[in-house]
Amino acid sequence: MLSLEEISDRLEIQQLLVDYSTAIDTRRFDDLDRVFTPDAYIDYRAMGGVDGAFPEVKKWLSEVLPNFPAYSHLIGNFDVKVTGDTASSRILCFNPMKLSDDGQILFCGLWYDDEFVRTAEGWRMTRRVETKCFDRVV
Repeated sequence: MLSLEEISDRLEIQQLLVDYSTAIDTRRFDDLDRVFTPDAYIDYRAMGGVDGAFPEVKKWLSEVLPNFPAYSHLIGNFDVKVTGDTASSRILCFNPMKLSDDGQILFCGLWYDDEFVRTAEGWRMTRRVETKCFDRVV
């Protein structure tokens, strides 16, 4: 049986994962500062992106994502494991991205493999790595 502390930790981490998706989908990239640690490592290469330290990847996101007229993240299958002040998770993401105003859409399916640390400000992500499931342009 899960303790109340572990239930709370898991729900806080799950909300952090939602906060990431919301920040990306609403193009509020500075909101990512409350998701990641300043030294977090992010790897988006599996889906054609970049990898590197959070500040550089955040800058890249703010430059690249506005080129897409619309996109959204649907996340689920939350598998969160808490071990004291660290945690890991694997979640599924379905991410359709409108490529142009003519209606062409890139459908992306991927896994996010994440690591977290408890900080004075709450849980923060220290590592995010994408694993590709599929993509298809329609």
